[in-house]
Amino acid sequence: MSTLTMYDLRAKFESFYTDCVKLSDAEINSLREKKRMNVERLKEGLAEYNAEHNTNYKVVEDIEQGSVAMRTVTQHDKKEYDIDVAVVFDSTNIPEIPKDVKAIVEDALKRKCTRFKAAPQAKTNAVTVEYASGYHIDFAIYRRKPNLFGGYVYEHCGSEWRERDPRAINNWFKENNDASNNNIRKVVRILKMFCKSNPGWLMPGGLVQSILVAEQIQNRERLDEMFYETIKAIKNRLDYYKDVYNPTLGQTILYNKKDEQKVKNLWNRIGTGMDKLQFLFQEGCTEEEAMNAWKRFFNHSFWGTDIQKSAATYAVLEARNVPLIGLNVNVYINDKVSVPFEEFEGRIPKGCTIRFSAEPRVPYTKVEWIVHNYGDEAEVDTYHKKEGKSVVETTKYRGDHTMTCKIYEGERIIAQEVIPVSIR
Repeated sequence: MSTLTMYDLRAKFESFYTDCVKLSDAEINSLREKKRMNVERLKEGLAEYNAEHNTNYKVVEDIEQGSVAMRTVTQHDKKEYDIDVAVVFDSTNIPEIPKDVKAIVEDALKRKCTRFKAAPQAKTNAVTVEYASGYHIDFAIYRRKPNLFGGYVYEHCGSEWRERDPRAINNWFKENNDASNNNIRKVVRILKMFCKSNPGWLMPGGLVQSILVAEQIQNRERLDEMFYETIKAIKNRLDYYKDVYNPTLGQTILYNKKDEQKVKNLWNRIGTGMDKLQFLFQEGCTEEEAMNAWKRFFNHSFWGTDIQKSAATYAVLEARNVPLIGLNVNVYINDKVSVPFEEFEGRIPKGCTIRFSAEPRVPYTKVEWIVHNYGDEAEVDTYHKKEGKSVVETTKYRGDHTMTCKIYEGERIIAQEVIPVSIR
């Protein structure tokens, strides 16, 4: 524990947690209802597929997973919620080759997901459905085989079949969280808020954060103090050891260099964030100074209204003569579905195409488009330009970026508009 007393802002911190971090029961139930409806769509799609192909594929179990199951999902102003569900088939009633199974699930979802703006897509570890309203659902596929004890052995459908219990992480988290008197769940939620305080940051996912918090939880009476002491312990742990293991399998969950870099980013940013909180330990610290310290840490308007504006926000404020340009922007998902940019809620997924078109309403000689990218993933492409009344860009980098349209008459800029583009 810190040798100096931390400024007591427990009441404000509890309000921040309750009002801005914790997702309400009603919203949790709404996410669960979305999960239920999509499982039903999958079952209906499988029934239609079976009728066409003379097969009998059936989902025999569906199991809630991830942050919704662990109740670590947090509030998000753009409604970008991830819903994870495991769908289980009997091993005797499903193809042997994993990619064939995923293709069947993808086909079944496409049949019944016609109202979705993003078509279901088979990926390595799941079939994903993207909603234009911000959230997405991952269907992890399992098969089960009876064992000698009257139960089942489960295998996950990835690049190959691997033995894995779809309930193991849920059970592990519940056991550890109960032992901590629900403190692990609270700290995980708050750490998630910190990790998404900058949309351009490339940070580890909820499972990595949950494992680190469960390892290092520092139980305290005050929530603000407990959070600080826990992230301090995580920082100290990552100082000398940065690998993270699945607690139910004893295997690393950092599968590549990108995963390793995310943990390094967490380590660095916790350290930088803790530096911003040192005002809390200074003798004579006032409530205003304490609020400012947490404001700099979380970059959240709860702690004050003068949060530093992002580059994208400043760019919007600099736009001039908007009525002089007629702009048309469309997002193309999977090169098939077109969604008007203004109707796209939440951040745009990676791998989409955006077509920007301008119709100047004044005489002009050139239309120029300038891209400004921000965040960890955009380090090699922070700025580039194109010319023409219509240009196309691909969503590659997570973060808040801008596209600026400039209209020239000779060498003089006569109109411009800035379009903020947020990518998840």
